[in-house]
Amino acid sequence: MRKNFTGEDVRREVEEKDVEFIRLQFTDLFGNLKNVAITSSQLERALDNKIMFDCASVDGFGESGETEMYLYPDPETLEIFPWRPQHGKVARMICDVYKADGTPFEGDPRYILKQAIREAKEMGYTMQAGPECEFFLFHTDENGIPTTLTHEKAGYFDLGPIDLGENARRDIVLTLEEMGFEIESSHHEVAPAQHEIDFKYQEGIYAADDIMTFKLAVKTIAKRHGLHATFMPKPKSDVEGSGMHLNITLYKDGKNIFADQTDEKLLSDEAYYFIGGLMKHAKGMCALTNPLVNSYKRLVPGYEAPIYMTWSTKSRNPLIRIPVLRGEETRVELRYPDSSANPYLALAVALRAGLQGIREKIRPGDSIDENVKQYSDGQLKEKEIETLPHSLSEALQYMQQDDFVKEVLGKETAQVYLEAKKREWEEYRAKVSDWELERYLYKY
Repeated sequence: MRKNFTGEDVRREVEEKDVEFIRLQFTDLFGNLKNVAITSSQLERALDNKIMFDCASVDGFGESGETEMYLYPDPETLEIFPWRPQHGKVARMICDVYKADGTPFEGDPRYILKQAIREAKEMGYTMQAGPECEFFLFHTDENGIPTTLTHEKAGYFDLGPIDLGENARRDIVLTLEEMGFEIESSHHEVAPAQHEIDFKYQEGIYAADDIMTFKLAVKTIAKRHGLHATFMPKPKSDVEGSGMHLNITLYKDGKNIFADQTDEKLLSDEAYYFIGGLMKHAKGMCALTNPLVNSYKRLVPGYEAPIYMTWSTKSRNPLIRIPVLRGEETRVELRYPDSSANPYLALAVALRAGLQGIREKIRPGDSIDENVKQYSDGQLKEKEIETLPHSLSEALQYMQQDDFVKEVLGKETAQVYLEAKKREWEEYRAKVSDWELERYLYKY
Protein backbone atom coordinates (compact mmCIF):
# COMPACT_ATOMS: atom_id res chain seq x y z
CA MET A 1 0.00 0.00 0.00
CA ARG A 2 1.11 3.53 -0.70
CA LYS A 3 2.54 5.60 2.14
CA ASN A 4 3.69 9.20 1.93
CA PHE A 5 7.18 8.16 2.98
CA THR A 6 10.52 9.70 2.16
CA GLY A 7 13.90 8.08 2.60
CA GLU A 8 14.13 9.68 6.02
CA ASP A 9 10.79 8.13 7.01
CA VAL A 10 12.11 4.74 5.93
CA ARG A 11 15.23 5.15 8.07
CA ARG A 12 13.14 6.07 11.10
CA GLU A 13 10.69 3.17 10.61
CA VAL A 14 13.48 0.62 10.22
CA GLU A 15 15.16 1.82 13.40
CA GLU A 16 12.07 2.30 15.56
CA LYS A 17 10.29 -0.89 14.45
CA ASP A 18 13.35 -3.14 14.87
CA VAL A 19 13.52 -4.11 11.20
CA GLU A 20 16.53 -6.30 10.51
CA PHE A 21 15.93 -7.47 6.93
CA ILE A 22 14.65 -5.50 3.95
CA ARG A 23 13.52 -7.23 0.79
CA LEU A 24 14.00 -5.14 -2.33
CA GLN A 25 11.28 -6.49 -4.59
CA PHE A 26 10.76 -6.18 -8.33
CA THR A 27 8.67 -8.03 -10.92
CA ASP A 28 10.10 -9.80 -13.96
CA LEU A 29 8.61 -9.53 -17.44
CA PHE A 30 6.26 -12.48 -16.88
CA GLY A 31 4.78 -11.31 -13.59
CA ASN A 32 6.96 -13.24 -11.14
CA LEU A 33 7.94 -11.43 -7.96
CA LYS A 34 11.69 -11.32 -7.30
CA ASN A 35 13.77 -9.85 -4.52
CA VAL A 36 17.23 -9.09 -3.20
CA ALA A 37 17.38 -9.25 0.61
CA ILE A 38 19.63 -6.92 2.59
CA THR A 39 20.16 -6.29 6.28
CA SER A 40 19.38 -2.94 7.87
CA SER A 41 23.09 -2.13 7.84
CA GLN A 42 22.85 -1.83 4.04
CA LEU A 43 19.80 0.43 4.07
CA GLU A 44 21.79 3.59 3.23
CA ARG A 45 23.24 1.92 0.16
CA ALA A 46 19.75 0.85 -0.90
CA LEU A 47 18.32 4.34 -0.48
CA ASP A 48 21.27 5.69 -2.48
CA ASN A 49 20.29 3.28 -5.30
CA LYS A 50 23.56 1.35 -5.02
CA ILE A 51 22.20 -2.19 -4.70
CA MET A 52 23.16 -4.09 -7.84
CA PHE A 53 21.92 -7.47 -9.09
CA ASP A 54 22.90 -9.89 -11.84
CA CYS A 55 20.07 -9.67 -14.36
CA ALA A 56 21.29 -12.37 -16.75
CA SER A 57 19.06 -15.10 -15.29
CA VAL A 58 15.95 -12.96 -14.69
CA ASP A 59 13.22 -13.85 -17.18
CA GLY A 60 12.85 -11.11 -19.75
CA PHE A 61 15.82 -9.11 -18.44
CA GLY A 62 18.76 -11.23 -19.56
CA GLU A 63 18.07 -10.64 -23.23
CA SER A 64 18.68 -6.90 -22.83
CA GLY A 65 22.45 -7.19 -23.24
CA GLU A 66 22.96 -5.77 -19.75
CA THR A 67 24.83 -7.88 -17.21
CA GLU A 68 24.08 -5.93 -14.04
CA MET A 69 21.31 -3.53 -13.09
CA TYR A 70 20.40 -1.46 -10.06
CA LEU A 71 17.37 -1.46 -7.78
CA TYR A 72 15.86 1.95 -6.98
CA PRO A 73 13.51 1.42 -4.01
CA ASP A 74 10.27 3.39 -3.78
CA PRO A 75 10.05 4.64 -0.14
CA GLU A 76 6.26 4.90 -0.43
CA THR A 77 6.04 1.10 -0.70
CA LEU A 78 7.77 0.30 2.60
CA GLU A 79 5.79 -2.42 4.36
CA ILE A 80 6.65 -4.60 7.36
CA PHE A 81 5.51 -8.18 6.87
CA PRO A 82 3.14 -9.04 9.73
CA TRP A 83 3.77 -12.77 9.32
CA ARG A 84 7.51 -12.55 10.03
CA PRO A 85 9.18 -12.49 13.50
CA GLN A 86 8.41 -9.56 15.77
CA HIS A 87 12.09 -9.25 16.72
CA GLY A 88 14.35 -8.64 13.79
CA LYS A 89 11.37 -7.86 11.58
CA VAL A 90 11.27 -8.20 7.80
CA ALA A 91 10.14 -5.33 5.58
CA ARG A 92 10.02 -4.75 1.87
CA MET A 93 10.23 -1.94 -0.65
CA ILE A 94 9.16 -2.29 -4.28
CA CYS A 95 11.85 -1.14 -6.68
CA ASP A 96 12.25 0.29 -10.14
CA VAL A 97 14.99 -1.28 -12.24
CA TYR A 98 17.72 0.93 -13.70
CA LYS A 99 20.62 0.26 -16.01
CA ALA A 100 24.24 0.87 -15.05
CA ASP A 101 24.23 4.21 -16.91
CA GLY A 102 21.52 5.53 -14.58
CA THR A 103 18.62 5.32 -17.05
CA PRO A 104 15.44 3.29 -16.47
CA PHE A 105 15.46 -0.24 -17.87
CA GLU A 106 12.90 -0.18 -20.67
CA GLY A 107 11.88 -3.79 -20.01
CA ASP A 108 10.96 -3.17 -16.37
CA PRO A 109 7.17 -3.77 -16.17
CA ARG A 110 6.82 -1.04 -13.55
CA TYR A 111 8.50 1.42 -15.91
CA ILE A 112 6.17 0.38 -18.75
CA LEU A 113 3.12 1.14 -16.60
CA LYS A 114 4.65 4.43 -15.47
CA GLN A 115 4.97 5.44 -19.11
CA ALA A 116 1.25 4.77 -19.63
CA ILE A 117 0.39 6.76 -16.50
CA ARG A 118 2.57 9.61 -17.76
CA GLU A 119 0.62 9.64 -21.03
CA ALA A 120 -2.64 9.86 -19.09
CA LYS A 121 -1.24 12.73 -17.02
CA GLU A 122 -0.26 14.61 -20.19
CA MET A 123 -3.91 14.33 -21.27
CA GLY A 124 -5.01 15.66 -17.88
CA TYR A 125 -6.12 12.33 -16.40
CA THR A 126 -5.27 10.22 -13.38
CA MET A 127 -6.16 6.54 -13.25
CA GLN A 128 -7.59 4.54 -10.41
CA ALA A 129 -7.79 0.78 -10.78
CA GLY A 130 -8.89 -2.16 -8.72
CA PRO A 131 -8.82 -5.91 -9.40
CA GLU A 132 -11.19 -8.70 -8.52
CA CYS A 133 -8.71 -11.50 -7.87
CA GLU A 134 -9.97 -15.08 -7.67
CA PHE A 135 -7.91 -18.01 -6.42
CA PHE A 136 -8.18 -21.61 -5.27
CA LEU A 137 -7.15 -23.11 -1.92
CA PHE A 138 -6.04 -26.71 -2.37
CA HIS A 139 -4.50 -29.36 -0.14
CA THR A 140 -0.85 -30.27 -0.22
CA ASP A 141 0.43 -33.85 -0.04
CA GLU A 142 2.55 -35.40 2.73
CA ASN A 143 5.65 -33.81 1.20
CA GLY A 144 4.07 -30.37 1.04
CA ILE A 145 3.66 -30.57 -2.74
CA PRO A 146 0.56 -28.74 -4.08
CA THR A 147 -2.37 -30.83 -5.34
CA THR A 148 -5.75 -29.96 -6.85
CA LEU A 149 -7.56 -31.83 -4.07
CA THR A 150 -10.19 -30.29 -1.83
CA HIS A 151 -12.71 -31.84 0.56
CA GLU A 152 -15.26 -29.06 0.29
CA LYS A 153 -18.33 -28.77 -1.92
CA ALA A 154 -19.12 -25.10 -1.28
CA GLY A 155 -20.37 -22.75 -4.00
CA TYR A 156 -21.09 -19.09 -4.57
CA PHE A 157 -21.44 -17.06 -1.34
CA ASP A 158 -21.59 -20.21 0.82
CA LEU A 159 -20.33 -19.94 4.39
CA GLY A 160 -18.90 -22.19 7.06
CA PRO A 161 -19.06 -25.00 7.93
CA ILE A 162 -19.67 -25.76 4.21
CA ASP A 163 -16.92 -23.31 3.23
CA LEU A 164 -13.86 -25.11 4.59
CA GLY A 165 -11.54 -22.29 3.53
CA GLU A 166 -13.35 -19.66 5.59
CA ASN A 167 -10.76 -19.54 8.38
CA ALA A 168 -7.86 -19.22 5.97
CA ARG A 169 -9.66 -16.51 4.03
CA ARG A 170 -10.42 -14.61 7.23
CA ASP A 171 -6.75 -14.69 8.25
CA ILE A 172 -5.76 -13.49 4.78
CA VAL A 173 -8.16 -10.55 5.09
CA LEU A 174 -6.90 -9.63 8.57
CA THR A 175 -3.29 -9.82 7.38
CA LEU A 176 -4.02 -7.61 4.39
CA GLU A 177 -5.76 -5.05 6.60
CA GLU A 178 -2.75 -5.06 8.91
CA MET A 179 -0.68 -4.20 5.82
CA GLY A 180 -2.89 -1.22 5.04
CA PHE A 181 -5.30 -2.73 2.50
CA GLU A 182 -8.90 -1.58 2.67
CA ILE A 183 -10.84 -4.79 2.08
CA GLU A 184 -14.25 -4.16 0.55
CA SER A 185 -15.52 -7.75 0.55
CA SER A 186 -14.50 -11.40 0.56
CA HIS A 187 -16.49 -14.49 -0.28
CA HIS A 188 -16.51 -18.03 -1.56
CA GLU A 189 -16.68 -18.19 -5.35
CA VAL A 190 -18.63 -20.52 -7.68
CA ALA A 191 -16.27 -23.51 -7.73
CA PRO A 192 -15.39 -25.65 -4.70
CA ALA A 193 -12.28 -24.24 -2.97
CA GLN A 194 -12.45 -21.02 -5.02
CA HIS A 195 -12.35 -17.63 -3.29
CA GLU A 196 -12.36 -13.91 -4.03
CA ILE A 197 -11.14 -10.95 -2.00
CA ASP A 198 -11.78 -7.42 -3.29
CA PHE A 199 -9.82 -4.43 -2.09
CA LYS A 200 -10.19 -0.69 -2.60
CA TYR A 201 -8.91 1.03 -5.71
CA GLN A 202 -5.47 2.56 -5.78
CA GLU A 203 -4.14 5.33 -7.95
CA GLY A 204 -1.63 4.73 -10.71
CA ILE A 205 1.33 2.47 -10.20
CA TYR A 206 0.23 1.45 -6.73
CA ALA A 207 -2.74 -0.47 -8.13
CA ALA A 208 -0.33 -2.96 -9.72
CA ASP A 209 1.94 -2.94 -6.66
CA ASP A 210 -1.08 -3.94 -4.56
CA ILE A 211 -1.87 -6.91 -6.80
CA MET A 212 1.66 -8.28 -6.42
CA THR A 213 1.55 -7.75 -2.64
CA PHE A 214 -1.91 -9.33 -2.44
CA LYS A 215 -0.78 -12.50 -4.22
CA LEU A 216 2.25 -12.85 -1.94
CA ALA A 217 0.14 -12.42 1.21
CA VAL A 218 -2.53 -14.90 0.02
CA LYS A 219 0.05 -17.59 -0.73
CA THR A 220 1.93 -17.00 2.52
CA ILE A 221 -1.10 -17.17 4.83
CA ALA A 222 -2.59 -20.13 2.96
CA LYS A 223 0.63 -22.05 3.51
CA ARG A 224 0.35 -21.39 7.24
CA HIS A 225 -3.02 -23.16 7.11
CA GLY A 226 -1.47 -26.14 5.33
CA LEU A 227 -3.04 -25.09 2.03
CA HIS A 228 -1.72 -24.08 -1.35
CA ALA A 229 -3.17 -20.90 -2.90
CA THR A 230 -3.02 -20.85 -6.67
CA PHE A 231 -3.87 -18.08 -9.11
CA MET A 232 -3.62 -20.50 -12.03
CA PRO A 233 -6.50 -19.60 -14.39
CA LYS A 234 -8.00 -23.10 -14.77
CA PRO A 235 -6.56 -25.71 -12.41
CA LYS A 236 -9.53 -28.09 -12.81
CA SER A 237 -11.39 -28.92 -16.01
CA ASP A 238 -15.03 -29.07 -14.99
CA VAL A 239 -15.35 -25.98 -12.78
CA GLU A 240 -15.11 -22.22 -13.24
CA GLY A 241 -11.69 -20.72 -13.77
CA SER A 242 -10.16 -17.82 -11.84
CA GLY A 243 -10.18 -14.36 -13.34
CA MET A 244 -8.76 -10.98 -12.43
CA HIS A 245 -11.32 -8.46 -13.63
CA LEU A 246 -9.76 -4.99 -13.90
CA ASN A 247 -11.92 -2.03 -12.91
CA ILE A 248 -10.60 1.25 -14.29
CA THR A 249 -11.70 4.84 -13.76
CA LEU A 250 -10.18 8.08 -15.07
CA TYR A 251 -10.37 11.36 -13.18
CA LYS A 252 -9.81 14.94 -14.29
CA ASP A 253 -9.64 17.75 -11.74
CA GLY A 254 -10.97 15.30 -9.16
CA LYS A 255 -14.04 14.38 -11.21
CA ASN A 256 -14.88 10.98 -12.70
CA ILE A 257 -14.80 11.63 -16.45
CA PHE A 258 -16.77 8.47 -17.29
CA ALA A 259 -19.98 9.86 -15.74
CA ASP A 260 -22.64 11.90 -17.56
CA GLN A 261 -26.06 12.26 -15.98
CA THR A 262 -27.59 13.47 -19.27
CA ASP A 263 -26.74 10.31 -21.22
CA GLU A 264 -29.23 7.45 -21.57
CA LYS A 265 -26.73 5.03 -20.03
CA LEU A 266 -25.28 7.75 -17.76
CA LEU A 267 -21.94 7.45 -19.57
CA SER A 268 -19.80 10.26 -20.99
CA ASP A 269 -18.33 10.39 -24.48
CA GLU A 270 -14.94 9.66 -22.90
CA ALA A 271 -16.35 6.46 -21.40
CA TYR A 272 -17.62 5.30 -24.78
CA TYR A 273 -14.31 6.18 -26.44
CA PHE A 274 -12.33 4.40 -23.71
CA ILE A 275 -14.43 1.27 -24.25
CA GLY A 276 -13.89 1.67 -27.99
CA GLY A 277 -10.12 1.68 -27.54
CA LEU A 278 -10.27 -1.45 -25.41
CA MET A 279 -12.46 -3.21 -27.96
CA LYS A 280 -10.13 -2.24 -30.81
CA HIS A 281 -7.08 -3.82 -29.14
CA ALA A 282 -8.72 -6.62 -27.12
CA LYS A 283 -7.28 -9.36 -29.30
CA GLY A 284 -3.84 -7.76 -29.48
CA MET A 285 -3.75 -7.39 -25.68
CA CYS A 286 -4.90 -10.94 -24.99
CA ALA A 287 -1.42 -12.50 -24.84
CA LEU A 288 -0.66 -10.04 -22.01
CA THR A 289 -3.96 -10.20 -20.10
CA ASN A 290 -4.16 -14.00 -20.53
CA PRO A 291 -0.53 -15.05 -20.86
CA LEU A 292 -0.53 -18.81 -20.24
CA VAL A 293 -1.43 -21.86 -22.29
CA ASN A 294 -3.80 -22.61 -19.43
CA SER A 295 -5.47 -19.16 -19.66
CA TYR A 296 -7.44 -20.31 -22.71
CA LYS A 297 -8.92 -23.29 -20.87
CA ARG A 298 -10.85 -20.64 -18.90
CA LEU A 299 -12.07 -18.71 -21.95
CA VAL A 300 -14.37 -21.47 -23.21
CA PRO A 301 -18.16 -21.86 -23.59
CA GLY A 302 -20.21 -23.07 -20.64
CA TYR A 303 -18.65 -20.90 -17.96
CA GLU A 304 -18.86 -17.29 -16.80
CA ALA A 305 -15.62 -16.09 -18.40
CA PRO A 306 -16.14 -14.00 -21.55
CA ILE A 307 -15.59 -15.52 -24.99
CA TYR A 308 -17.32 -12.90 -27.16
CA MET A 309 -16.14 -9.35 -27.77
CA THR A 310 -19.13 -7.37 -26.51
CA TRP A 311 -19.76 -4.68 -23.94
CA SER A 312 -22.82 -4.12 -21.80
CA THR A 313 -24.38 -2.10 -19.02
CA LYS A 314 -26.65 -4.99 -18.02
CA SER A 315 -25.32 -8.41 -19.03
CA ARG A 316 -22.86 -9.98 -16.58
CA ASN A 317 -20.82 -11.98 -19.09
CA PRO A 318 -19.47 -9.58 -21.73
CA LEU A 319 -15.85 -8.73 -22.38
CA ILE A 320 -16.44 -5.26 -20.92
CA ARG A 321 -19.09 -4.54 -18.32
CA ILE A 322 -20.24 -1.23 -16.86
CA PRO A 323 -21.34 -2.01 -13.28
CA VAL A 324 -24.64 -0.58 -12.09
CA LEU A 325 -23.08 2.11 -9.86
CA ARG A 326 -22.97 5.47 -11.64
CA GLY A 327 -21.96 9.04 -10.91
CA GLU A 328 -18.60 9.20 -9.19
CA GLU A 329 -18.65 5.38 -8.92
CA THR A 330 -18.78 4.84 -12.70
CA ARG A 331 -16.10 2.44 -13.89
CA VAL A 332 -15.16 0.24 -16.81
CA GLU A 333 -14.70 -3.43 -15.92
CA LEU A 334 -12.46 -5.44 -18.24
CA ARG A 335 -13.41 -9.05 -17.58
CA TYR A 336 -11.07 -11.31 -19.52
CA PRO A 337 -7.73 -10.87 -17.67
CA ASP A 338 -6.69 -13.61 -15.27
CA SER A 339 -4.40 -13.49 -12.26
CA SER A 340 -1.45 -15.05 -14.07
CA ALA A 341 -1.10 -11.76 -15.97
CA ASN A 342 1.67 -9.35 -15.10
CA PRO A 343 -0.49 -6.58 -13.56
CA TYR A 344 1.87 -3.81 -14.66
CA LEU A 345 1.68 -4.89 -18.31
CA ALA A 346 -2.07 -5.65 -18.22
CA LEU A 347 -2.88 -2.22 -16.78
CA ALA A 348 -0.42 -0.50 -19.12
CA VAL A 349 -1.97 -1.88 -22.32
CA ALA A 350 -5.53 -1.42 -21.05
CA LEU A 351 -4.92 2.18 -20.01
CA ARG A 352 -3.13 3.17 -23.20
CA ALA A 353 -5.70 1.43 -25.41
CA GLY A 354 -8.45 3.37 -23.63
CA LEU A 355 -6.50 6.62 -23.98
CA GLN A 356 -6.08 5.99 -27.70
CA GLY A 357 -9.84 5.51 -27.87
CA ILE A 358 -10.35 8.92 -26.25
CA ARG A 359 -7.80 10.67 -28.47
CA GLU A 360 -9.17 9.15 -31.68
CA LYS A 361 -12.82 9.15 -30.55
CA ILE A 362 -13.28 5.45 -31.24
CA ARG A 363 -16.88 4.35 -30.78
CA PRO A 364 -17.40 0.81 -29.47
CA GLY A 365 -20.63 0.03 -31.27
CA ASP A 366 -23.92 -0.76 -29.55
CA SER A 367 -23.99 -2.45 -26.17
CA ILE A 368 -25.34 -6.01 -26.18
CA ASP A 369 -27.48 -6.48 -23.10
CA GLU A 370 -28.66 -10.01 -23.89
CA ASN A 371 -26.92 -13.29 -23.13
CA VAL A 372 -24.72 -13.59 -26.22
CA LYS A 373 -23.79 -17.15 -25.30
CA GLN A 374 -27.29 -18.19 -26.38
CA TYR A 375 -26.91 -16.66 -29.84
CA SER A 376 -26.77 -18.89 -32.88
CA ASP A 377 -23.88 -18.66 -35.33
CA GLY A 378 -26.21 -16.73 -37.64
CA GLN A 379 -27.04 -14.17 -34.95
CA LEU A 380 -23.37 -13.73 -34.09
CA LYS A 381 -22.55 -13.15 -37.75
CA GLU A 382 -25.48 -10.78 -38.23
CA LYS A 383 -24.40 -8.62 -35.29
CA GLU A 384 -20.71 -8.92 -36.30
CA ILE A 385 -19.74 -10.26 -32.88
CA GLU A 386 -16.19 -11.58 -32.78
CA THR A 387 -14.67 -14.11 -30.38
CA LEU A 388 -11.55 -13.79 -28.28
CA PRO A 389 -8.50 -15.86 -29.27
CA HIS A 390 -8.96 -19.59 -28.63
CA SER A 391 -5.35 -20.34 -27.69
CA LEU A 392 -2.10 -18.73 -26.64
CA SER A 393 -0.79 -19.32 -30.15
CA GLU A 394 -3.68 -17.38 -31.68
CA ALA A 395 -3.30 -14.59 -29.12
CA LEU A 396 0.40 -14.28 -29.96
CA GLN A 397 -0.47 -13.91 -33.64
CA TYR A 398 -2.84 -11.05 -32.83
CA MET A 399 -0.23 -9.39 -30.61
CA GLN A 400 2.36 -9.74 -33.39
CA GLN A 401 -0.04 -7.93 -35.76
CA ASP A 402 -0.93 -5.14 -33.30
CA ASP A 403 1.81 -2.51 -33.59
CA PHE A 404 0.12 -0.37 -30.95
CA VAL A 405 0.34 -3.10 -28.28
CA LYS A 406 3.96 -3.77 -29.15
CA GLU A 407 4.69 -0.05 -28.90
CA VAL A 408 3.27 0.01 -25.36
CA LEU A 409 5.86 -2.57 -24.29
CA GLY A 410 8.59 -1.18 -26.51
CA LYS A 411 9.64 -3.07 -29.61
CA GLU A 412 12.57 -4.91 -28.02
CA THR A 413 10.62 -5.92 -24.91
CA ALA A 414 7.65 -6.99 -27.03
CA GLN A 415 9.92 -9.19 -29.12
CA VAL A 416 11.44 -10.80 -26.02
CA TYR A 417 7.95 -11.47 -24.70
CA LEU A 418 6.66 -12.90 -27.98
CA GLU A 419 9.64 -15.20 -28.46
CA ALA A 420 9.42 -16.55 -24.90
CA LYS A 421 5.70 -17.21 -25.20
CA LYS A 422 6.12 -18.86 -28.59
CA ARG A 423 8.64 -21.25 -27.01
CA GLU A 424 6.12 -21.95 -24.23
CA TRP A 425 3.47 -22.78 -26.83
CA GLU A 426 5.82 -25.05 -28.78
CA GLU A 427 6.72 -26.93 -25.59
CA TYR A 428 3.04 -27.43 -24.85
CA ARG A 429 2.26 -28.47 -28.42
CA ALA A 430 4.89 -31.21 -28.25
CA LYS A 431 3.50 -32.74 -25.04
CA VAL A 432 1.14 -35.74 -25.12
CA SER A 433 -1.72 -35.11 -22.68
CA ASP A 434 -3.70 -37.54 -20.53
CA TRP A 435 -6.78 -36.64 -22.59
CA GLU A 436 -5.08 -37.86 -25.77
CA LEU A 437 -4.03 -41.12 -24.17
CA GLU A 438 -7.50 -41.77 -22.79
CA ARG A 439 -9.11 -40.90 -26.12
CA TYR A 440 -6.81 -42.58 -28.63
CA LEU A 441 -4.50 -45.16 -27.08
CA TYR A 442 -6.97 -48.05 -27.11
CA LYS A 443 -8.64 -47.05 -30.38
CA TYR A 444 -5.75 -46.79 -32.78
